[in-house]
Amino acid sequence: MTGSVAAHQVNDEAITAPPEPFVTAPAPPETTAVRKLQSSKVPASRIGRFFHYGGLAASLGYGAASEMIRRSTQSEESPSSVVMTEANVKRLVSKLTKMRGAALKLGQFMSIQDSHALPPEIEDIFRRVQDSAHYMPDWQMEQVMRSALGPSWSENFASFDRVPFAAASIGQVHSAVLSPHASPSGKAEPVAVKVQFPNIVNSIASDLSYIKLLLTAGRLLPKGLFLDRTIQVMKEELADECDYAREAIFLRKFGSPSFLGKDPRFKVPWVWDGSTDRVLVMQHVGGVSVGGRVIDRMSQRDRNNIAALIIELCLKELFVFRVMQTDPNWTNFLWNGNTRQIELIDFGATREYSKEFINNWLRLLQAAASGDRQACIDWSLKVGYLTGQENELMLDSHVKSMSGLATPFRESTPQPFTFGPGSHWAQITADIRAQIPIMVQHRLTPPPRETYSLNRKLSGAFLLAARLNAEVDCYKIWTDVVQNYRFD
Repeated sequence: MTGSVAAHQVNDEAITAPPEPFVTAPAPPETTAVRKLQSSKVPASRIGRFFHYGGLAASLGYGAASEMIRRSTQSEESPSSVVMTEANVKRLVSKLTKMRGAALKLGQFMSIQDSHALPPEIEDIFRRVQDSAHYMPDWQMEQVMRSALGPSWSENFASFDRVPFAAASIGQVHSAVLSPHASPSGKAEPVAVKVQFPNIVNSIASDLSYIKLLLTAGRLLPKGLFLDRTIQVMKEELADECDYAREAIFLRKFGSPSFLGKDPRFKVPWVWDGSTDRVLVMQHVGGVSVGGRVIDRMSQRDRNNIAALIIELCLKELFVFRVMQTDPNWTNFLWNGNTRQIELIDFGATREYSKEFINNWLRLLQAAASGDRQACIDWSLKVGYLTGQENELMLDSHVKSMSGLATPFRESTPQPFTFGPGSHWAQITADIRAQIPIMVQHRLTPPPRETYSLNRKLSGAFLLAARLNAEVDCYKIWTDVVQNYRFD
């Protein structure tokens, strides 16, 4: 990618050159080069987004009708949905990737929450949407930058790559170099610039309402997923993630001496003071995604070390800081082989937990780890997983699932604990997965609000350890973190 682009054609969108010449910005991280980004305008107005969703509904209806006619004329009997055909799945993926915002975020959110309870065709849509990427055309990005940083925003940068190296649900990321006069060090500094898509924050509620209609129209989702609660939690979390000023606060907090600032194993980038709630400028770091292609070149020792660090970080976030960055996306954790550090780069999904909740949740996990079934049920009632009216089938499935989650931290579990294909964790995952249909059918209440983000991060940490095919002494990490926990 180059910083000065005359007319770079991407997906039929011309990206015009900036008004003044910019030099090439720092090369993006290795992991982002894997995905092929496309440019398309982000629908910004509520009415515009409504028409897009309305058109999607109409096209899905047409596709379903066509499929019904095709099956009737061919005397074909199929148990599969006439709505979720391959053609309609492609329509959904194409539209949702262009809409960005809540559509993309819900895919990530639900892919962690009881993902194996979702019908395969819905899982497939969410997976494909997450694997796709669109970014704003240059003129739209320019509008956002002018609105957030002022008409002379480019004067803060010695270089700015007009083509982003990453695009996600609510924004895109550009490589740039801060000018010496704007830099905190007084010299040119490489930075990453997160630019939010226009009006995304104001479209959250309406977008989620439209998506709910699409998901429920065909009665494709099980009742036990409690979609209303999922969407309500999603709405609140996404609103927080759209506030880059809030993210900057947590970046500074995690970089402070009382959090990770004095831990040489981790690196938290500094934040430029000129950042706003829609444009976030932070220090450029040189690591690569711990879940990317770099794994193939890692030693087993490095894999084990990275997995151990991330699991330890999860436990410290819960039981020491009571503040957790809850997005488990592998691209949020970078490994710098030169500095031997884990670089943490995204704090938009950071959540704070009350002392009372963490007390109860730790008691629950301890009960599960000790194999005390009744204590596990009692603390599950206090946390809010259960109502007290569940049947024995639901109770057994819930306790088995909690026990599986706690297994790596159990004293009797052989250590180091193995992750990856054919490992101890793979068997536990299969056992937990077998309980999900039972819990979805018999669950009487949605999971506690706090556990949506907490479970997402813990599941993500274990998935990453499995991706690394790591071996980790989880019991030692658990003991080191929680042995000094005070419940008062």
